[in-house]
Amino acid sequence: MFKTIKNWFHLMGSPRSFDRIAGKITPWLIAIFALLTLTGLYLGLVVAPTDYQQGESYRIIYIHVPTAWMSMLIYVLMAIAATVGLIWRIKVADAIASASAPIGAAFTFIALVTGSLWGKPMWGTWWVWDARLTSELILLFLYFGYMALQAAIDEPRTAARASALLAIVGVVNIPIIHYSVEWWNTLHQGATVVKIDKPSIDISMLVPLLLMTFGFKFYYAGAVLARARGLLLEREQNTNWVKEIIAND
Repeated sequence: MFKTIKNWFHLMGSPRSFDRIAGKITPWLIAIFALLTLTGLYLGLVVAPTDYQQGESYRIIYIHVPTAWMSMLIYVLMAIAATVGLIWRIKVADAIASASAPIGAAFTFIALVTGSLWGKPMWGTWWVWDARLTSELILLFLYFGYMALQAAIDEPRTAARASALLAIVGVVNIPIIHYSVEWWNTLHQGATVVKIDKPSIDISMLVPLLLMTFGFKFYYAGAVLARARGLLLEREQNTNWVKEIIAND
């Protein structure tokens, strides 16, 4: 079992093997994303009942909460990939880290915008310097900083090392975002889904929320593989395997 896993990681560590495998599974990942997301949107926007306190405005939860979760998850995965690339100098890991940044930034931006839209009718204002809002905004700046640092350095390997250090340091912000509602006095409510006991959200509202969450995960998987493939083809353009692909096309 261990040998099989080890061989699989060695296989995925090869840019050529990664390109072949990612090219085959990416369409399936995007198809699953579309199926889960469309089902989740239908159940959340049409089937789920109206909230007795927030009315119809609560339905933005089906975009806001999954994107907020994804913004943190992608950053952690980006930092892990960057660390692997930094220590073991695996080109595929560097490409995955680089490809993750704009996707994570997009999810973070959507989470902030939808949070603002939701906050206006609930709190009476578009923005407050709430602990969770502020730490989520810092996360967006970390993504921007990572991408800016990579763009500022021409040599890919040097850019990967420098940006990896920033990604690793920035991980400290993730638990701050997650636990901000417990550590500080905040307008955000506490956990309603991820709880030790039974979630405090009705099952008819929980199911579409989970479908949207898993749908976005499949989107990230497909999008990051597609972007990483493109980056590797660009960075490896002078290698024989890329020339073979171009010649066969």
